[in-house]
Amino acid sequence: MSAAVMSAPFVQPSPLFNARMSGFFWLMTVLTGSFAMFTYQKVVVPGDAAATAANILANEPLFRLGVISDIAASACYLAASLFIYAVLKPVNPTVALLGTFFSVAGCAISALSFAFRLAPLTVLAVSGFTTEQLRGLSHALIGLNVQAVNIGFVFFGLHCVLVGSLILESSFIPKGVGALMVFGGLGWLTFAITSLLSPALVLLMIPYILAPGAIGELTLTLWLLVKGVDVRRWNEQAGLA
Repeated sequence: MSAAVMSAPFVQPSPLFNARMSGFFWLMTVLTGSFAMFTYQKVVVPGDAAATAANILANEPLFRLGVISDIAASACYLAASLFIYAVLKPVNPTVALLGTFFSVAGCAISALSFAFRLAPLTVLAVSGFTTEQLRGLSHALIGLNVQAVNIGFVFFGLHCVLVGSLILESSFIPKGVGALMVFGGLGWLTFAITSLLSPALVLLMIPYILAPGAIGELTLTLWLLVKGVDVRRWNEQAGLA
């Protein structure tokens, strides 16, 4: 490697690039996560271990593809979080870093939940136990997957609330987008906490609880992809920081 290349300064990505990349990975999170949810609902029958086990074995490729999609969604969300950290760092680096920490924690918990979700394929192939026992254990592991996902959503909700709060304090993304993001984060928190306290109640409230989170994140995603940030104002706020 030549001395000229070694001494060349590292070029920081522009705030517009970081914004667009964050929007792209957020969109990929939504798409892959939605597909994973579709496969889950296609296979898992709540409260029916026998039907769930039969569906898993009959739709094993789809079941595995759903897990892969969930892993991809977590990886994309982590990437989106790192890019949005770079965008919002000039507003308040400490809060931006805390938000990223919550995102990383949520993704780590999600990774654990994927192991629980994939485990029934191994359990259902074990010999030496009755069919009912294997089906029951398989269904219990899926239940652990759901509980881990709910815990992860607590951290994702906190991340969204902090991102929205930083946008409200910024001068380069409309405050309305930040308000919707805070609203969305509170929606995810409500969903997660209600799921942990009363799973039966959350089934009745799902459309009302999930809507704020979906609206908030989709609004920010589309804004980042289409508009990005006001580069002049970003530079001004970064200079002040």
